[in-house]
Amino acid sequence: MRSSSRPRVLITGGAGFLGSHLCERLLADGHDVLCVDNFFTGSRDNVLHLLGNPRFELLRHDVTFPLYVEVDQIYNLACPASPIHYQLDPVQTTKTSVHGAINMLGLAKRVNASILQASTSEVYGDPEVHPQQEGYWGRVNPVGPRACYDEGKRCAETLFFDYFRQHGLRIKVARIFNTYGPRMHPNDGRVVSNFIVQALRGAPITLYGDGQQTRSFCYVDDLIEGLIRLMNTPDEITGPVNLGNPVEFTIRELAEQVLAQTRSQSPLLQEPLPQDDPRQRQPDIDLARQLLGWEPAVPLADGLERTIDYFRRHGDVA
Repeated sequence: MRSSSRPRVLITGGAGFLGSHLCERLLADGHDVLCVDNFFTGSRDNVLHLLGNPRFELLRHDVTFPLYVEVDQIYNLACPASPIHYQLDPVQTTKTSVHGAINMLGLAKRVNASILQASTSEVYGDPEVHPQQEGYWGRVNPVGPRACYDEGKRCAETLFFDYFRQHGLRIKVARIFNTYGPRMHPNDGRVVSNFIVQALRGAPITLYGDGQQTRSFCYVDDLIEGLIRLMNTPDEITGPVNLGNPVEFTIRELAEQVLAQTRSQSPLLQEPLPQDDPRQRQPDIDLARQLLGWEPAVPLADGLERTIDYFRRHGDVA
């Protein structure tokens, strides 16, 4: 039995982009936070400013192996999330999603913790339904180069709902759409960080295809608020719940916005579209509005300004 009355929260992938912001926010909310990361894509630098906080603990650990700790809540964020990183070792990516989910669900069952799975809009694949609602089963290529991530996350969702049905576990599943902000890895290949880094360096802005494919970009602070609200809903609310910005932009429009805000003279350079790259990606967030009272508040221009400022100061790109 734990002696502290403060909730103790485990965040796997806690030294990553999203995880570090979640650690910060939960500490500010008065929780004890155990940050677990194997530092494959996460960085100690992302949580360096938290190490002096007596309610924060950092543990190097790979979630594909069991973990024995006492916690009240678990946010399972561990998994490389950009194509460059998750395709580097696709077998390990699948193991992180599947074995990691099994290990964290087993931990939650043992200590009677509630557990949230950071799933992804990639479970919808290259969708035939637009915008994407939670009831849509998706259109994923199970043998393509993105399948290690897409199918790994889909299997993790299956495991969460099987533990819910079989063991009565308190689960939450969030489907996260494109998120951006400070602490993105400058070389992760994601479109926002790619464009900002290229613009600040004066390098050509890489557009894949004709740039007319669409994405919806959610600022990290908004996304973290959505995750916390979902975790703290009544037990009967399990999700999946889409979390993302429903305002849709073409990739070309994003490139032009980044160029304008960085005052860069970088030219646009078209490259072939990668295999299985979705043509459209936009969340239907009616369920999040209804269940969580949540929707994004930070406009793209404001979020980009904060992210560009971060890369100017920390990205070693200018």
